Amino acid sequence: MNLSYTLESGRRATLRLTAAASLLASLVAAPLGASAQPVGTELPPAQVAALKQKLGSRLQGLSALEGVRTTPIPGLLEVRVAGHILYTDPNGEYLIDGQMIETRTQRNLTEERVDEINKIDFATLPLKDAVVWKTGTGKRRLVVFSDPNCGYCKRLERTFNNMKDITVYTFMIGILGEDSKKKADTIWCMKDRTQAWRDWMLNDESPFRLMGMCGGTPLQRNMALAQRLRVNGTPAMFFEDGTRLASAAPQDVIEKRLAKAAAARP
Repeated sequence: MNLSYTLESGRRATLRLTAAASLLASLVAAPLGASAQPVGTELPPAQVAALKQKLGSRLQGLSALEGVRTTPIPGLLEVRVAGHILYTDPNGEYLIDGQMIETRTQRNLTEERVDEINKIDFATLPLKDAVVWKTGTGKRRLVVFSDPNCGYCKRLERTFNNMKDITVYTFMIGILGEDSKKKADTIWCMKDRTQAWRDWMLNDESPFRLMGMCGGTPLQRNMALAQRLRVNGTPAMFFEDGTRLASAAPQDVIEKRLAKAAAARP
């Protein structure tokens, strides 16, 4: 497997599997000394700063390093960058971009950590700025950021249409251009914005053009919220347990995430 990064010079650099293999070989060969720190121990600020300076000077984007901590593999460190997880050695000579799997339990430790560091407080979301659609009891709630011109969002909307007892809060954002922003504003200003949204997303029925705006829409607030939550594409779903799913996932995956969120309720 090859991994590409942009160097400060602007050239593309490739981290080959041999580099990862070299790092893992050095870790396996290293003796397990008594000084090994417990799993999940945050490194001291000085050590984090040194790694940040070294990695940032070599690989563009890694200067935004947010934290470093130990992992279950002695000598292998977890690096957090903009909501993502990477792995490095204590000297920052190697970098691994991949999944850490615990073979005994088959848990994806990387995925769990990404969920943990990107978790939000669902109760603080400004749901008044969302288009609301409900089916059945609506007891299972989720939030989705969608662009009106996003094909994957339309696919997800059809998936929602087949699900029972859910409430979907849709924050409309316009990341695909000016037409998306105009459609979002127009849909929001319709008398029945929920029906207008679903007519467009499910049946491609364009909302009526308005002669004037309706006195303000939440589009800019939604865009700012998406930026704060690191929503870099659509669709992006958030569940009541604070976890996210940044894809148009199939129904069975969404059902599992809703069940997991329900089980986490106090």
